[in-house]
Amino acid sequence: MLPGVYSAEKKDKTIYYRSNITFSGKHISLGSFDTEEKAHLAYKEAEALLYGKTSLEELLVAPEDHLSFDKKITLINFRDNHMYIGNPIYLHKNYFSYFFSPNEELKFDIDDLFYYSSHKIMRRKGHLFVNDYGLQTSILSRYGIKAHAVSGRDYEFVNGDTSDFRYSNIKVINPYYGVSQIEKNGQIKYRTKIHIEGNYTIGTYSSETKAAIAYNKAVDLAKAAGIHKNFPENYIDSIPAKEYAEIYTKVRISNKYLEYLSTI
Repeated sequence: MLPGVYSAEKKDKTIYYRSNITFSGKHISLGSFDTEEKAHLAYKEAEALLYGKTSLEELLVAPEDHLSFDKKITLINFRDNHMYIGNPIYLHKNYFSYFFSPNEELKFDIDDLFYYSSHKIMRRKGHLFVNDYGLQTSILSRYGIKAHAVSGRDYEFVNGDTSDFRYSNIKVINPYYGVSQIEKNGQIKYRTKIHIEGNYTIGTYSSETKAAIAYNKAVDLAKAAGIHKNFPENYIDSIPAKEYAEIYTKVRISNKYLEYLSTI
């Protein structure tokens, strides 16, 4: 066998070839290939990266070869930072980059390194998520951003870079379900809406806490009216239970919404 290559057999007896390399005492698998020559070329590419001086910037503009791009990032990070990470992560001084491709780089705080070292980021219809305990979890949830939140309305990227997920760059505008911040007569107010076969405005309130509690009350009223829907509810731990109960009792709900419920 050529250096760095060994053969293996599939269940149907088909022979294929695996490539591996050892660097700094770490045995690294480089992937599976249909020919011995391709597996060897992958080994040679890995050897050139690990023992050469190719920079991250040069790697990002290099042509595609036999090694996957993800594996190249893993190898060059191991060489430069002495930490082997299976996901396509490259460590910088105070943050790390997670690469989807040579042209797609996500930035995260170093505090999130352990999490993303063991959770692969995926994308569907523009939404970034990880599989966490069998559930598809949006990476935005780590910032307290709710499902179906809208960028620019419920949260924003402070520096305008939508690929920069460092905590200092994420500003949560509306942390609660059904609540949006508005400006009315020069003042900041909070409008609450609920979706039941269309959007219904519950009311406009002086604080987001009141608006969030109004949403919870609207959910309770909908359930009491016989509407069977899996509504999300707001968890509010910023006030004592007694204060929550007082606000819940007194908070006003729009007559139009109450009239709608009475017709069900």
